[in-house]
Amino acid sequence: MARIAVIGAGMGAMAAAARLAVAGHRVAVYERAATYGGAVGRFERDGFAFDTGPGLLHLPAVQRDLFVKTGKEPLEQCVELVPVDPASRHVFADGTGVSLPNASRAGVVSALDEALEAGAGERWGEFLGRARDAWDRSRRPLLEEPLPADPSPFERDPYPAQGRGFLRRGARTLAEVGAWELRDPRLAALLEGHALSYGLDPRTAPASAAVFAYMEQTFGSWYVRGGIRALADALYERCLARKVEFTFEAEVTDVLEKAGRACGIELAGGQRVEADFVVAGAPVPALYRDQVVHWERQDEWPRMQSAARTGRVTVCLALRGARPGDAVHRTVVHTTDRDGELDALAAGRLCDRPTVTVLRPDDASLRPDDAHEAITVTATVPAGGAWSSENLWGAGAQAGAFADRMVEAAARAVPELRDRLLWREVRTPADTFRETGAYRVPAPALAGADGAWLPAANRSPLPGLYFAGGWSHPGGGLAHAGMSGALVAGLIVEGDDFRGSQ
Repeated sequence: MARIAVIGAGMGAMAAAARLAVAGHRVAVYERAATYGGAVGRFERDGFAFDTGPGLLHLPAVQRDLFVKTGKEPLEQCVELVPVDPASRHVFADGTGVSLPNASRAGVVSALDEALEAGAGERWGEFLGRARDAWDRSRRPLLEEPLPADPSPFERDPYPAQGRGFLRRGARTLAEVGAWELRDPRLAALLEGHALSYGLDPRTAPASAAVFAYMEQTFGSWYVRGGIRALADALYERCLARKVEFTFEAEVTDVLEKAGRACGIELAGGQRVEADFVVAGAPVPALYRDQVVHWERQDEWPRMQSAARTGRVTVCLALRGARPGDAVHRTVVHTTDRDGELDALAAGRLCDRPTVTVLRPDDASLRPDDAHEAITVTATVPAGGAWSSENLWGAGAQAGAFADRMVEAAARAVPELRDRLLWREVRTPADTFRETGAYRVPAPALAGADGAWLPAANRSPLPGLYFAGGWSHPGGGLAHAGMSGALVAGLIVEGDDFRGSQ
């Protein structure tokens, strides 16, 4: 039985902790905040409650596997999973709207043909076929196996090339896929919206980012009754049931080394904890920035999604008046100035007309009574400087003005929004930093773009230290963080013989 110290109580770290405890190890988690969950937070006021991190669950098979492997009660006995149908409604720049059914390719094709034009659904369906090819080529090696010591094969894009022009060059970016293959600005906006929601600029994101659309429309969108925070609650309870120990408000300031390998951690008060293995669930950039993991030259840092430069603004809206029975759970209101939004994102400034995602869950536990409604509105924004976002988020007036523009966009999906508004809470990348240690939000691992979207490997450069969570392989998002926990547990339990999740 090994002693394992876990830094942080985020979703990836807790997934690793639960699996390692089941394998017979003694696991202790040290979290600098007062609670667990990392980016999966919750804001409550006046009987309203809001998810401050992700609001929907994709690839639920990852969470189902975690709960099956760590206890007798399956996921559905611990939380109530509700399929979201329609999966989303999209309001495009020209005012056209379309509602897309959940996990139904034929239904999506039909909806697009009816809402846009004959042939639009067929083009989207053909694109999904190519996205499936990219998924099939990369799923196992990129998501379910440890990142190899030589990741250069992932620098090549798995999206199948569709020859164009004199040189017959295929699309290299997601924006080129939309322009060349979909040939409709609304279909292109639908595609690019998936990348933007993960914090990627479609003009620089590799064509392989097409897998985001395939994943969602193939495996569906799910809501956890009580909010995604309820999933964090269930995972925490599962860890406790497996005898994982938690210490909150315990900041780890140093990973201890002995004979060239990790041998424990040191806390802010000077207390030292010995361990045979250390699992770091905190953001990898923060670990190196704060010298928790020692380094002398920046080229000693592991790969950690060098292209990730964005964060999120979330506006929590408390509304008077009942939620209409025909309200859609998720509506994406696309910008009316696509180039302006992407130019601003690339330049590190706030745009005038953001794309926003409006979530309106039909969940009585999130509102004081049925005469009120709780809504969240999110937008992807520049995170700010390399280590600080004071240039964007230090002044409340700037954040408030941007939130005004977000609410204005959301009003296209929620009639009489301003008349119904009781109050709002604005959360920026500065809040993300306070709660997680990073302003930026990592994206899922992607092949292509010369490896710019590959996260840190789960094996760190220091033997005995492993990375779990969104900044480590296979990247950000609830499902991918869960995969990282499975990979770390496999590497510790099986060692060099581990070849990937089953």
